[in-house]
Amino acid sequence: MPVPSNNAVLPLISCRDQDFAKRFVASLHEYGFCALIDHPLDMHRVRSIYRQWRLYFAEGVGPEYEMDPIRQDGYFSTAVAEHAKGSDRRDFKEYFQYYAWGRCPAHLRDNLCSHFQQTVAFAAGLLAHIEQEAPLGMMTDLAEPLSGMIENSHQSMLRVLHYPPIRANDDAPRAAAHEDINLLTLLPAADGPGLEILTRDGRWIEAPNRPEQLLVNIGDMLQELLGGWLPSTTHRVVDDGQQHAAGRMSLPLFLHPRPEVRLSSRYTAASYLHERLGELGVLPAQPA
Repeated sequence: MPVPSNNAVLPLISCRDQDFAKRFVASLHEYGFCALIDHPLDMHRVRSIYRQWRLYFAEGVGPEYEMDPIRQDGYFSTAVAEHAKGSDRRDFKEYFQYYAWGRCPAHLRDNLCSHFQQTVAFAAGLLAHIEQEAPLGMMTDLAEPLSGMIENSHQSMLRVLHYPPIRANDDAPRAAAHEDINLLTLLPAADGPGLEILTRDGRWIEAPNRPEQLLVNIGDMLQELLGGWLPSTTHRVVDDGQQHAAGRMSLPLFLHPRPEVRLSSRYTAASYLHERLGELGVLPAQPA
């Protein structure tokens, strides 16, 4: 079993650093994660989204926004939340999945839409940095430029994620150990700690959670595309002892390529996504 550790090791990288691209990709290569400051995302808006959606979840989400098992947009209650691959126990969380084309309450849409657009634009630049710093020849083996794979993609998704207060004597996982499916995940600072990362030497380390930071991590699709050169790193969310009463909000953006993009000889983006959603228990059951 991995040994818990409180020793933070992720370097904190400024987007204004003259060697930003090199330091950013080096951190992804080493840890699968990167912690950024001086990024362009509007953290005041992020904190506003947390306040608005805490209230919205507390008031109860109407049936018109119940999750669509085919389109995968809308509200996922704790009863239908995903479980980690290989587990049959659902994470104790609720969330709303927002796509540019999808449903959203009208009074909450503007902030989400603005954050979504700003984050996807920034993510495109991060993909360009990866192209720039990748080993010679790696990018030429791809069917198209890495940064072009998200052009006109309708699959990128913003998840407004609420971990409710822990119930007494409940040992349900907040978010069990898992890897992300997509190309990149961009996660602005949550409104509380709890995220842990599994290092290559088998230690769980606490991810930094500074108020203005942005975490970026590799998803399985990018790992597949680059033959494992950038690792999709296992991570989890645990109760830090402060969430019994307050709960926790976070706002990950999952960056996806277009469905027809070929990741490898084994998968297109569409086939890979379908396989993984089935493993997470959020697709409708197939007839026997």
